[in-house]
Amino acid sequence: MRTLAVLSLLALAACGADGAPTKPAPKPGVSISGEAAVGVVVK
Repeated sequence: MRTLAVLSLLALAACGADGAPTKPAPKPGVSISGEAAVGVVVK
């Protein structure tokens, strides 16, 4: 019986039963965004 209860709780937690996912709050400080590329140029 306990095993079934634990498995049920795990299944509900895995499917988002606690609500929709939320975006984390932005952290104060420096924010860097953009695009970066690394490569080798052969001429």
